[in-house]
Amino acid sequence: MSQPSEPLPPGLPAARGRPGASAREIRFLEGPQSRRFELSGALRVFLEMLRGMRAFHFAGPCVTVFGSARFPEGHPNYELAREMGRRIAHAGFTVMTGGGPGIMEAANRGAREVGGRSVGCNIVLPQEQAPNPYLDRWVTFEHFHVRKVMLVKYSYAFVVLPGGFGTMDEVFETATLIQTGKIQNFPLILMGSAFWKDLRELMEQMVAAGTIEQHDLARVVFTDSPDEAMRVIQENATKQFGLRYAQPKKRWYLFER
Repeated sequence: MSQPSEPLPPGLPAARGRPGASAREIRFLEGPQSRRFELSGALRVFLEMLRGMRAFHFAGPCVTVFGSARFPEGHPNYELAREMGRRIAHAGFTVMTGGGPGIMEAANRGAREVGGRSVGCNIVLPQEQAPNPYLDRWVTFEHFHVRKVMLVKYSYAFVVLPGGFGTMDEVFETATLIQTGKIQNFPLILMGSAFWKDLRELMEQMVAAGTIEQHDLARVVFTDSPDEAMRVIQENATKQFGLRYAQPKKRWYLFER
């Protein structure tokens, strides 16, 4: 028999994810299910992946911007993300984000302000996350792992501003993919040095302990400067990899437009 969970300390809100889990998600995590249930789940993931790839097939070369949904307009981090959106778009990239408010909205907004392209990978959450109004195109995903594939698949660089658990997840997943060679050594730029100070020190401890190599840490760029961030993007994503991007042809029989 399972034991009742301990009560949360006074004033601490309930975990966001628990009340919003669907019956399907709960059942999936309970272990092996019927073959029909497992097959239908696999098909749902496949169809969601296909929908994302169709939506972003013509997005062009992207730079993905990660960061918290909780910073409002006027906050220094919001305005920094907005400036980065402008600069990324001005350099010819499509700005890709998680599609929601806060840092995501700011980066998409900056791209829109200079006439650039702006796309988003929205996610279904217990407290519904609506796509921000600065997106040219977006897809709302049910599965986090499919969404993260989309945020990485089309991007030549990753810009990260302060955030919470979700942002940390995106930072370390991207760093792991680069470390293991699953994606090329695209720039991973963390902006807001004061916020990332302890994380940087933790990474240095990892190097000292031998759990990562010095060159793994060297791949992560810490800066407060949009000029420095864009220099890194252009020198690595543009010059090193050449951005040899051929715009796919639209096929009428696939209903592409």
